Amino acid sequence: MKTQIKRSGLALSENYLDKVAHRFKALGEPTRLKLVHALMAGEKSVGVLVEETGLNQANASRHLHNLVQAGIVARRKDGNFVYYRIEDATVFDLCDLVCNSLREQHKQASGLFQG
Repeated sequence: MKTQIKRSGLALSENYLDKVAHRFKALGEPTRLKLVHALMAGEKSVGVLVEETGLNQANASRHLHNLVQAGIVARRKDGNFVYYRIEDATVFDLCDLVCNSLREQHKQASGLFQG
């Protein structure tokens, strides 16, 4: 069965919709968003990400693995070090859209309560 997406006009298969949901699920976890935010400045080692986010290494590695599986982040190994970077730059646009939308909603909601 195909589902019609109104904005793009594309008919998407259930399999494709599952992949889209997987991508959103990966970004729907605050810890992963914290890691994505840290990587927006560029490639970083796990050690640097642990320092910057306050996560322990095992937790950071688990979440980074999920982001890699979703195609959002890429990893490379250099000797004993593992480095991560944003693989899909559309995540920058997506984050901007969501953050700007929330900012606008907050601004409108605050305006309701001002004299």
